[in-house]
Amino acid sequence: MPPRAALVALLAVAVLLVLDIAPDIFTPRAVYDGRKNLFAARELPFGPSGTHEFSFTLVDRPQAAGEATGKGPKPYRVKLTLVATINPEILARFLQGQQSHDNTVLTAITALNVVIRMEPSMKYPFNVRSFFTKQEMKNIGGGIHLWRGYFQSVRPAIGKMLINVDISTGAMYMPGPLISVALEFLNKIPGQQTVARTPRVVKKLTSLGADRESFTDSDGRRVSVSAYFKQHHNYTLRYPDIICAEFANDVYVPLELCSVPEGQIMRKQIPSEKTKDVLEFATQQPAQRLRSITNALGVLAYGQSEYVRQFGMHVANPRPATIPARILDTPTLQYGPGSKQPTIRPRDGAWNMIDKKLYRTNPIGMWAIVIYEREQRFTPQIAQEMVAGFCSAFAAMGITLQQPRPVIKYFQSINKVAEQLRAAGTECFQTYKKYPDLMIVVLPESSVDLYTAVKHFGDCTQGVATQCVKSSKSSRAKPQYFANVCLKINVKLGGINAIPDPRSVSVLTDPHNPTMVMGADVIHPAPGADGRPSFTALVGNVDSDTAKYVADMRVQTSRQEMIDDLKDMATKIILMYRGYRAKAEKKPGIAPKRIIFYRDGVSEGQFQHVLDYELPQLKEACKAAGVDPLPKITIIVVGKRHHVRFFPTRDSDRSGNCPAGTVVDNNITHPTEFDFYLQSHGGLLGTSRPAHYSVLYDENGFTPDSLQALSFALCHVYARSTRSVSIPAPVYYADTVCSRAKNHYDPNGTQQLSGDDWASTDTRDAASQLEQFRASFKPLHEKTSRLMYFC
Repeated sequence: MPPRAALVALLAVAVLLVLDIAPDIFTPRAVYDGRKNLFAARELPFGPSGTHEFSFTLVDRPQAAGEATGKGPKPYRVKLTLVATINPEILARFLQGQQSHDNTVLTAITALNVVIRMEPSMKYPFNVRSFFTKQEMKNIGGGIHLWRGYFQSVRPAIGKMLINVDISTGAMYMPGPLISVALEFLNKIPGQQTVARTPRVVKKLTSLGADRESFTDSDGRRVSVSAYFKQHHNYTLRYPDIICAEFANDVYVPLELCSVPEGQIMRKQIPSEKTKDVLEFATQQPAQRLRSITNALGVLAYGQSEYVRQFGMHVANPRPATIPARILDTPTLQYGPGSKQPTIRPRDGAWNMIDKKLYRTNPIGMWAIVIYEREQRFTPQIAQEMVAGFCSAFAAMGITLQQPRPVIKYFQSINKVAEQLRAAGTECFQTYKKYPDLMIVVLPESSVDLYTAVKHFGDCTQGVATQCVKSSKSSRAKPQYFANVCLKINVKLGGINAIPDPRSVSVLTDPHNPTMVMGADVIHPAPGADGRPSFTALVGNVDSDTAKYVADMRVQTSRQEMIDDLKDMATKIILMYRGYRAKAEKKPGIAPKRIIFYRDGVSEGQFQHVLDYELPQLKEACKAAGVDPLPKITIIVVGKRHHVRFFPTRDSDRSGNCPAGTVVDNNITHPTEFDFYLQSHGGLLGTSRPAHYSVLYDENGFTPDSLQALSFALCHVYARSTRSVSIPAPVYYADTVCSRAKNHYDPNGTQQLSGDDWASTDTRDAASQLEQFRASFKPLHEKTSRLMYFC
């Protein structure tokens, strides 16, 4: 996709062509998507060839240091060729379920989207399907402003077309003199106002000041930037020692002559210290968000758009739609022996651990506590209080603790984490003649690198369960805190916290149809991080209760969505399923007869790729694992990055959101495909987002009711929580495994993925960088690979 500056320039050229250069040809007005497609409401008069070329000129911008002289108005040539004709009748048949979703339908929907976006794209800063206004704006420092945005997208539904409208957030560079913006980024006092120039795209900033940065001029002489501006523009720089902005082709402009125009969208990731500010600005309670969306309809003003009118479009009912919904029955959860309350049906998507013991636990032999805080701050007394808190929580939840007195070690340096953790383990062995089964590590604030080093040691190097806690939270914490941490510890040690009651979700627990549930995800590097790899993750249950999961992770080509190593990953997990059922459950020879494959992170345009590329790998994996007959496979894509929101007309939960278990499978769903929306979690902050489930393939013949109930039940078995979550647990786990990619790299090595290491690299080195990342990737320790280390 072209950068936004290029899109704006292309759009400007298209608008000039339509409105000024050839208005007679482009009546009614044509619309342009900013790339290569122009749509018209009638066939343009280009004759039998269907092709026409336009030539015109635009006034060029001022000359900068390093540019060739004598440049006149810039000529433009635009060539248009008829490539397709859209038949509205095909779209109408599609909406009635009488036409498949092919390229003709997709093109028609794309054209409608371009029509409704054309007018706002000419007026406001835009980003694909959202545009932003400064009516609601917040300065969060660091040279970043947040603007409220409006998302809009035309979507097909059963018997009609709908416009999906929602609120979005855009991060903008602070407008004004570039020196002031740079000082703001550095948290310095902004400098004096400077001279604005014609907008251009900055390639990078120089490392030298204008008086030392030089280039070869048109006469072949080396000249400094400051001398050039004095000679050619009679301008003496006020700050000659300040760096320059470098544009394409080694063109330089001193920072004091640069100004950032208003509404420049920030493409890079928001700095981590600004994340809280973004969330505060973006989070709106349901009633507030609905008001903002309703107000957005006035800004969008479809009836006032000349483009909408001239294409013969009409928005019949420009207000939020009212649709029917159902509330699913909550699944019953089963806890362990000795529980005063062995089963529970959650209410409002939440429950607690009072009077409950975990379903299955493993005893803790020896344990060690490593504290990376000063003793004056996290005193030995606080450490002993923390030990007592954990001991009480272990007992309350049914975890047997063989040694209540752990080894406690303090460390200040974080440069030799592996050696320090190994030393703590050695001391444990010297004291109790046994190495620790569990290491609890107390971390200070801002300890991302330390956390990564601890997890690399535990997950990849040593194969010991590690549990990190923040010193600020674990100091004099309440029993609820220790109970929550114990949920993570138990599964990391091989236990199971809770299972769905077999009578509640028979689809998952039918003994005649052993069922394996998988979750798969892919995570990509940040924008501009060329040469950094993508990572793939696959998780799957190994037990008969679909509560105990294992995971595998791989490195693959940057920004490739389809999973290359799915066959090998799935084969490994299927074999682990068979091994666990044989050894732990005494069911030798059991193989899955059904595989339910939840796929995360796939756009609608890639659905067919999943069927063409990943489904065959799943089938090959079953053969490689010796499963005969082959299991029946169901593939479900779980979408999270969409803008559909539900607002209750009645029966809201305490947060004002729709209740957990709200399902919508009509009115706004796909005309021909099997999909539904499920809001499976209770609201906390802001407006809840339902998950969108699209069933791509189903050999099992599940009914909509059974798949909805199954998915809802899986949202209740997320091991580290006593709340239902927004997506099924295996999908959540796959997402978590992907996010832990950096833990697989030696923290003292050169291949790191945290912080500034995500910065861009030369694309020429991208291939070799990728191979280096592959070679440096350290797989899980064999012991860790059998446990839910990712919780």
